[in-house]
Amino acid sequence: MSFAHGDTNLMPKHGPGHAGAARSALSARWKASGGLLLSLLVLVVAFSFLNPRFSSIENLQNVLYQASVPLIIVVGTTLVIQMGSIDLSVQGVMGASGMAWILLSPNTRLDLDMAGWSWVLALGLGLAIGLLTGLIYAKLKVPSFVVTLGTWYVGLGIAILLYGNSLLPSLTDEGLARWPITPTLGLPNAFWLAFATVVIGTLVVRYTYLGRGILAIGNNETIARSGGMAVDRIKIAAFTIAGGLSGLAGILATMQLGSGSPDIGSSQLFTVIPAAVIGGTALKGGEGGVLQSALGVMLLIILNNGLVLAGVDPNYQSGVFGAILLIAIVAVAWPDRSRLKVEK
Repeated sequence: MSFAHGDTNLMPKHGPGHAGAARSALSARWKASGGLLLSLLVLVVAFSFLNPRFSSIENLQNVLYQASVPLIIVVGTTLVIQMGSIDLSVQGVMGASGMAWILLSPNTRLDLDMAGWSWVLALGLGLAIGLLTGLIYAKLKVPSFVVTLGTWYVGLGIAILLYGNSLLPSLTDEGLARWPITPTLGLPNAFWLAFATVVIGTLVVRYTYLGRGILAIGNNETIARSGGMAVDRIKIAAFTIAGGLSGLAGILATMQLGSGSPDIGSSQLFTVIPAAVIGGTALKGGEGGVLQSALGVMLLIILNNGLVLAGVDPNYQSGVFGAILLIAIVAVAWPDRSRLKVEK
């Protein structure tokens, strides 16, 4: 699904007006981040009151461990949504890369250990699927909703073929299996990997040509093209990065599980898209940021963790997530309803 609208004041300008607009955008980002931090604080206080275990060091480590995979995915998701597009291929790419990685690592099915090459090839598979998505989207002008739905099933098909009908591949290297949960400076390694990904993603969006181009396309693609931006290349790059990050998340999730599964990313899509929207990354494009989306992930993970510790039935938890998604999308889209057009 891609979105377009009719604003014409989106390419970079110079002078006092541009400086004022930049300050206004920065102020809006700080306000959004402040609102999310306040919401997180309220949740932490409320759940700590309901169950003192929530505020324990052990549970904090557990929350950060649970958040590591969606934090990695949401970086790529944010880049795509900022262009006014959508990426539904997350589960398929995670499954394909995760299965490729475990079959090339020490496992119970194959007597094979390709060490660092298992990472290179598995990540390369994710990047390749993302590149395919970007090429079809940018060059053939197929809506991102349709393209990524197709590459979701392409990735899922690859994962199922790799999974096969024989012995379930499980990690036999204890060091690899325990790496994600092993603490460094008191926090799990999985979180540090996610933290580094979020920091790099934030820097890319704010300080690189690619980041500025993604925002310009989301604001107004026609003006971005007329201003000389390599729009197609930026689109392809954004989807390629998103595919690579989904692949990385698939590897990490497989390590956490300790075995391969084509459905390793089955629940992630419905966490990262609401998280990005809640963080202020508007579905129409041109707004938001990686850091805000990361805070959105933390809010949803803390909400889920707190509901579990509070003894809330899992069926109600699903309802809460659905309600949050709907409210967030309506809140973001409503101010722009008169000029927002959905291309089906």
